[in-house]
Amino acid sequence: MAIPKIALYYAFAPLADPEAVRLWQLQLCESLNLRGRILISRHGINGTVGGTIDNVKKYVRKTKQYPAFTGLDVKWSDGSGLDENGRSTDFPRLSVKARAEIVSFGVPDEIVVDAQGIVGGGTKLTPDEVDNLVATRGDDVVFFDGRNAYEAAIGRFKNAVVPDVSTTRDFISELESGKYDDLKGKAIVTYCTGGIRCEVLTPLMRARGFSEIYQIDGGIVRYGEAKRNSGLWEGSLYVFDGRIAVDFAPDAARLANCRVCGEPTNHMANCREAVCRKRFVCCRDCEASAPPCEAHVDALTR
Repeated sequence: MAIPKIALYYAFAPLADPEAVRLWQLQLCESLNLRGRILISRHGINGTVGGTIDNVKKYVRKTKQYPAFTGLDVKWSDGSGLDENGRSTDFPRLSVKARAEIVSFGVPDEIVVDAQGIVGGGTKLTPDEVDNLVATRGDDVVFFDGRNAYEAAIGRFKNAVVPDVSTTRDFISELESGKYDDLKGKAIVTYCTGGIRCEVLTPLMRARGFSEIYQIDGGIVRYGEAKRNSGLWEGSLYVFDGRIAVDFAPDAARLANCRVCGEPTNHMANCREAVCRKRFVCCRDCEASAPPCEAHVDALTR
């Protein structure tokens, strides 16, 4: 019986011809019957793919054989299922694109990448080092969420600062707004799903006056795998596929409540209005009748 598997991965490396790499990746994924999303730029590759465990392993092995991607950082997780053709049910299709950035902060010319990876990023901490830093320095340590704000609704680090952003591109104006100037003298621990957004966010923060910057090596995924429900992470991890949310251990805390019925949940739905499609907390039972999200309701009443 085929086992569904998902690989989340990235590598920062200079690429002279992103389009050629895109075509190779597209052909490779199609040959292995994989679905998912892959972005390629002159800075490297960022992707998540799903399929049978054998085919996903073949994909990772062949991708790592490309000289620029030998250091590919891969996180593994279980998929929800496979269709009758052995394709992942967690993704609707395969998408492989070449873009100016593999993480869209909107400042591609600020990002510098060499053979060792991104230049000027934060100091990487293991899960144990994260806990030790907080235990040693207490309130001098601030967790800074590097994700979209709606992702934090169902899971985040204890007492984390969650910037008011709905897209990654919003971070630059948010950082330059002055809201976080009082944090510039503290130890900032950035975090995101698998670590890639923090790879880019940390040099951008450093360039804007944040002097002591850390990032969790491997992101929330690696921290959660190591600490399960016993560490500083609370709740569920939002993921950009059909699973919506994953827990690192049974009985993970439910931080959010369904805005329709009020029951605790880690599920999210899209606003039903096509002009909006924002994400909001909504349990699976209420999803079919889910109303527009708060942002769209507010817009309609202005």
